[in-house]
Amino acid sequence: MNLRAVWAIYRVEMARAFRTVLQSIISPVISTSLYFVVFGSAIGSRITEIDGISYGAFIVPGLIMLSLLTQSISNASFAIYFPKFVGSIYELLSAPVSYLEIVIAYVGGAATKSIILGLIILATASLFVPLQIEHPFWMIAFLVLTAVTFSLFGFIIGIWAKSFEQLQLVPLLIVTPLTFLGGSFYSIHMLPGIWKTITLFNPVVYLISGFRWSFYGKADVSVGVSLGMTLVFLAVCIAIVAWIFKTGYRLRN
Repeated sequence: MNLRAVWAIYRVEMARAFRTVLQSIISPVISTSLYFVVFGSAIGSRITEIDGISYGAFIVPGLIMLSLLTQSISNASFAIYFPKFVGSIYELLSAPVSYLEIVIAYVGGAATKSIILGLIILATASLFVPLQIEHPFWMIAFLVLTAVTFSLFGFIIGIWAKSFEQLQLVPLLIVTPLTFLGGSFYSIHMLPGIWKTITLFNPVVYLISGFRWSFYGKADVSVGVSLGMTLVFLAVCIAIVAWIFKTGYRLRN
């Protein structure tokens, strides 16, 4: 593996994040703070606890996951779409860099930025509510797995998209609604029977549930199922990326 090539692409992607620090870091942190003000004050005054956890603390894992999913997709999709847009993708594909190295560099850069942002949001949340992390190893594991998985998903979207409008289509119309409906701000056990069953078809439920378990030891679904669903989605994304590079889908034209 050409580690120097991987490092060169990775370094460029990380440098771009620091050049756009207002958009990459400050904006999501402000949005998270507003969620605490709105949901913590408005809803928290009516719902004091869920499963023995204060409402403010309960929504922290969901808020982190909301930012993690959207930023992972956004970072990775734009990173690979922009070279397509300006035409430099052909130079990259003709360079002595393997497809695996390209994926590692771009996805690694996007995932790193998302993980850093997730940790910053965690630190911001601790200013509003007292937090506890019962399983720190699994918290980091879910954080990294989710960031890598959705960075791969964003990489796929970036290759698929033909315009900046399509680039935003999936995150805005699919991922964000699924995150809001996946138990970010409530427990799915609070839903009526039929809606609880329907919600279990939402893959984001398993991500948020497993991540919340790492904080408080309580989850809406089995932790093993949550981890298994995350690994399945990761495997699917890897398979799709491998197919894209094998067939040259939307890369050679």
